[in-house]
Amino acid sequence: MGKSLVIVESPAKAKTINKYLGKEYIVKSSIGHIRDLPVGGQGSKTDPKERAKAAAATRKMSPEEKEKHRRQKAKEQLFTRMGIEPENNWAAKYQVLPGKEKVVDELKRLAKDADTIYLATDLDREGEAIAWHLRESIGGSEDKYKRVVFNEITKNAIKEAFSAPGSLDIDRVNAQQARRFLDRVVGFMVSPLLWSKVARGLSAGRVQSVAVRLIVEREREIRAFTPEEFWQLYANTQLPGKKAELRLEVVKHAGENYRPTNKADSDRMVALLEGLPISVADREDKPTSSKPSAPFITSTLQQAASTRLGFSVKKTMMLAQRLYEAGYITYMRTDSTNLSQDAITAVRDYIEGNYGDQYLPKSPVQYGSSASAQEAHEAIRPSDVSVSSTQLANMERDAERLYELIWRRFVACQMTPAKYKSSTITAKAGEFELKIKGRILVFDGYTRVLSQSLKKEEDVVLPDVQVGDDLKLLSLDPSQHFTKPAPRYSEAALVKELEKRGIGRPSTYASIISTIQERGYVSMRNKRFYAEKMGDIVTDRLVENFNDLLDYNFTANMEQTLDAIAEGDRNWIDTLNSFYADFTQQLDHAEAGMRPNQAVETDIDCPTCGRKMAIRNGSTGVFLGCTGYNLPPKERCKSTINLIPGDEVVDADADDEAESKALRAKKRCPVCDTAMESFLLDEHRKIHICGNNPDCHGYEIELGEYKIKGYDGPVLECDRCGSEMQLKNGRFGKYFGCMNDECKNTRKLLKNGEPAPPKVDPIPMPELKCQKVDDTYVLRDGASGLFLAASQFPKNRETRAPQVQELIPHKSEIDPKYQYLLSAPTHDPDGNPATIRFSRKNKEQYVMSEVEGKATGWKAFYRNDQWQVDAKK
Repeated sequence: MGKSLVIVESPAKAKTINKYLGKEYIVKSSIGHIRDLPVGGQGSKTDPKERAKAAAATRKMSPEEKEKHRRQKAKEQLFTRMGIEPENNWAAKYQVLPGKEKVVDELKRLAKDADTIYLATDLDREGEAIAWHLRESIGGSEDKYKRVVFNEITKNAIKEAFSAPGSLDIDRVNAQQARRFLDRVVGFMVSPLLWSKVARGLSAGRVQSVAVRLIVEREREIRAFTPEEFWQLYANTQLPGKKAELRLEVVKHAGENYRPTNKADSDRMVALLEGLPISVADREDKPTSSKPSAPFITSTLQQAASTRLGFSVKKTMMLAQRLYEAGYITYMRTDSTNLSQDAITAVRDYIEGNYGDQYLPKSPVQYGSSASAQEAHEAIRPSDVSVSSTQLANMERDAERLYELIWRRFVACQMTPAKYKSSTITAKAGEFELKIKGRILVFDGYTRVLSQSLKKEEDVVLPDVQVGDDLKLLSLDPSQHFTKPAPRYSEAALVKELEKRGIGRPSTYASIISTIQERGYVSMRNKRFYAEKMGDIVTDRLVENFNDLLDYNFTANMEQTLDAIAEGDRNWIDTLNSFYADFTQQLDHAEAGMRPNQAVETDIDCPTCGRKMAIRNGSTGVFLGCTGYNLPPKERCKSTINLIPGDEVVDADADDEAESKALRAKKRCPVCDTAMESFLLDEHRKIHICGNNPDCHGYEIELGEYKIKGYDGPVLECDRCGSEMQLKNGRFGKYFGCMNDECKNTRKLLKNGEPAPPKVDPIPMPELKCQKVDDTYVLRDGASGLFLAASQFPKNRETRAPQVQELIPHKSEIDPKYQYLLSAPTHDPDGNPATIRFSRKNKEQYVMSEVEGKATGWKAFYRNDQWQVDAKK
């Protein structure tokens, strides 16, 4: 009997599974996807003779025929680049991904000698699609292929899965293909339209554009919001003869809610209350309880990791993937709160044995999943509840912290509620009503394992006061406040909103958030999303011309349609055809009717030709461009003026009224009363531009003496050509750019307000071949120290960290400031090469070792003029 071949996606998963299978199994990794549609821009090459023949034929056509031919030719070329033909029953041209040829060849070789091929990719639709692509690429009889799925990588789960293998679920594969094709059509067919109508380099996405719309609409709410002043009043009181104090809030006056709108009214109320006796009018004590939350699903894990641990969604999913592949947690992409009977039994035994009967409910706690939960998965939980975070092997500290959070949520979800005694004391003083609330913990219940996030006023212990007791007024504490606009989305809040609206699925949240930032439509500042001007404009144009595509309900309904395809209840080709028919009609209308990206003319003179400058919006931000840009080439003026934003960004640690204060500090547009954005023109002029620009033409020029926030230094001299360097603003922040047109030198502005040191010239390393592209490396000096990059950048884009041993042959070329790296250990005690890394936390370079891209735990730091080694954990 021959051996069986088992194929999974990742080396880590293969390593873990290999521990539980016998010698008759060969476990191999495909290292992710092996086959996909063509990479954007790739098309089939045509024969020059054929092109000449086609050109001769078009010369004989009438103008109407030529236009028709041009449009048909453009469509065919577009379909070729997409790799799918919507008008030919959605025929797809899949290709083996660049760099995966050797992987496929090895799998084919092993499959030829195997009796059975087990496709053990992940259990979601993407995993099903990867399994299908593996079968299609490797080939051979379909009878040899078996599909195995497991929710956790444990010995029992693996044995159970391999004892009853199934077959590929083609309905789920088609649902994933339908999603991929829909996204492909929208991206490839709408993006060129945005290039021609709005700005070059723009793109659109079926789901991502809807997510951008959420952030843009929240930005507009904030801009349109006018904060209103109001005052609160607290009375600090005390029972006569006792030390205990009560801080009561004034909630009503003369039967109306207490809400003075200015200082004069507040002072009048304070004067009225000061002379009045205060007595306790009512006291209400009642038992309350707090129930534990359901075990984690993907979205709630992302939200909790963001709020409790400060992790980004991307980092959370990366760490969860590692924990899953190492066998420590169940599958991390799920929208089900179900728990297996074995898991419930294990955790109830653990609770009883470690915390006692009083913490164990009489029966297991059941939680309901959302109506749209797509897979029959389990919730995210530890594979073994008896394993603590300190027992994890070869996991970084952040992975341990995430496991701890998952473990605590799982254990807590099967514990008894926490019990409290909640109290409310109401006091009267003339026509004033004052209140205070508090509660006392009676029984900790599940909070013994998982602490609650409490509000400021909760868990206040109230003194033993009774109805009729007189209170002595110690002081009155009035405070000014402002009404707040809707809060900006954090990553956690955006995931919650996407889930609530049914946009996307567990496997897509992380990619949605990454993509909308990479496209430059939104930015993350101080852990909050801000809509960029280009995101504002593109959202407007898409909503105007593709109302269905940008409609929240349409996007959510499409997710349900994809669910129906996966269940075999709908035909995927019919669904695609229906979408494509409506979409192409809207696309034709948009090509004729989409509004262009208009500039707003100002009365600022062009420094080059004297014509007026106009406010323009490009993919890199707002700038002033000469109105002479659209003239014929000989008369054209390309002069621009860089605008430095006023940096009115709210600090993540600021109080909850910081956004209101920032809005009050902004000027309001004289045309539409929207908050205006301020930009620095030069040291004497500031321009305020309406937040609704370019749809609103409002702007104001303010004269004064200004300096650029975050930089107090002098004008810089270019270290390469000696010309003046001007502070500019780019997609990645402020930087200095040389004013000499022939010199492209730049220097970053650091957070401490200092210009970054001059960059060292790249050092060619022709002996080092790139791993992914046909090129060699050069050693570059960046904001994060030394790194290797493809020499033909930007044509070839590849970077990696250098190894110490790779630098030594170039010792004479290395800049003096990096000579200390040459004395670092070249290998760790196990013989693994030492790699040079940069610590953003400590702002220093250090060396570490890795195996298959994962840290071994060995590190060395340069301290006190010598290298000091940190041993493994």
